[in-house]
Amino acid sequence: MLHGVPYKTKQFLFVLIKLSIVVGAFYFIYSKLAENEDLQFGEFLAFLKENGTFSVKNIVFLVILSLFNWFFEILKWKNLASTVKKISFKEALEQSLGGHTASLITPNRIGDYGAKAAYYIKSYRKRIVLMNLLGNMAQMTITTIFGVIGVILFVNRYQIEVNYQKVFRFGVVILIIGVLTTFGIKQKAFSIKGYSIQSVVKYIKQIASKIHLINLSLSLIRYLIFSFQFYYLLQIFGVEVDYLKAMVVISSMYLLASIIPSISIFDVIVKGSVAVFLFGYVQVNELTILSIITIMWILNFAIPALFGGYFALNFKLPKIEE
Repeated sequence: MLHGVPYKTKQFLFVLIKLSIVVGAFYFIYSKLAENEDLQFGEFLAFLKENGTFSVKNIVFLVILSLFNWFFEILKWKNLASTVKKISFKEALEQSLGGHTASLITPNRIGDYGAKAAYYIKSYRKRIVLMNLLGNMAQMTITTIFGVIGVILFVNRYQIEVNYQKVFRFGVVILIIGVLTTFGIKQKAFSIKGYSIQSVVKYIKQIASKIHLINLSLSLIRYLIFSFQFYYLLQIFGVEVDYLKAMVVISSMYLLASIIPSISIFDVIVKGSVAVFLFGYVQVNELTILSIITIMWILNFAIPALFGGYFALNFKLPKIEE
């Protein structure tokens, strides 16, 4: 695409792209905190001060939980990426946080795929994208398993009216799509980047079972960490609810929020809207839930994106074919 363009021009454009990603991510973080219509930042800070949320004990523990959340995410990426090329924990950290920063301003975090692939030579990139997809699928699998259980328990406990006719129709549509997809795979009618779906499935099957097991295990650990972090924040704000009852609502919230398409930077709004609705049945006030969602977003999205900005600015394309 840039063939024939002078070297200095290429370097300038490359630097401009990196700056655009970082400045764009930082601006959206600022705007989300300063211009949130659902929760004014001043009101948010006043509410935290009133509830004593910023005690040293609470801050340290919440930060530790976020560090562990990202530690296991980095380990997960190291495990997956090493099936293509062996990388160190430091390299996995740089790629994970750099990709996270790039993903903030793209729909459904799709920028993470391109950013991580850019760290590798051209011959590796398609497989790296696939490994990233496997990592996200594993996390979504865990979210779905816990979420479906949570939704069923939530509906039964709070006697939510469900239109089973619509649910049945939706299930039929999904079944039809599944059958057609399976038929297409067998007929090799579809392809991804020049590879048939069948060849992609075959490649995935060739990956050692140990890699898949570690991928799912680390996804489970991450899920337990950030869901407990949410529960811990409920306790800080004085919400008297036992862990299992809270997990029914939390798991339902993460499932419903995850299936709503959104730009990552607006994730706090999506989760906030869903959480306010669900926690209303547990009689938790809106301000408390919006504050918890905001804190979770700051700890697990905004702050890591700031660190990722450093790696994005210092990113260099791989120089040689291996």
